[in-house]
Amino acid sequence: SFRTDTQAMATLTQPGELTFGTRQIPGALMLGGGVPIEAGGSIVGGVGVSGAPGGDSDDACARAGIEAIIDKLEF
Repeated sequence: SFRTDTQAMATLTQPGELTFGTRQIPGALMLGGGVPIEAGGSIVGGVGVSGAPGGDSDDACARAGIEAIIDKLEF
């Protein structure tokens, strides 16, 4: 786990950035739409959304889904 959302990773791994090599990890996609779920100070899961016309929209949809259930996750 990169312990951050994929929208942030897309920015952090642009050409010229120190972490650019992360894009070469097999199976890792640096696109918006993947958001970790945090509860009780820990990452307990994640939501991945794809299909909207752009990573920003995918990210917003994932966050809306988490927001809809977050009250059930806090402990």
